[in-house]
Amino acid sequence: MLNNEFEYYLNNQSDLVKKYNGKIIVIIDNQVIGSYANEMDAIRETSKTHAMGTFLVQKCEPGKESYTQTFHSRVAIV
Repeated sequence: MLNNEFEYYLNNQSDLVKKYNGKIIVIIDNQVIGSYANEMDAIRETSKTHAMGTFLVQKCEPGKESYTQTFHSRVAIV
């Protein structure tokens, strides 16, 4: 659903990091429409003018760690 926005982030990550390093950015239609100190502020402010699901909220940092998460769970083997 937000593939274009995520591709924009990936294709422009180095330039975005120069401008927004460490910030949470909001991307719509291949442009950054805001930068925030935390994710909740980004969502709260952007959702005032845009419907949820229509914008990408992304931590802007160098490297793929900024857009990759690893989840670990414990599974009981019976």
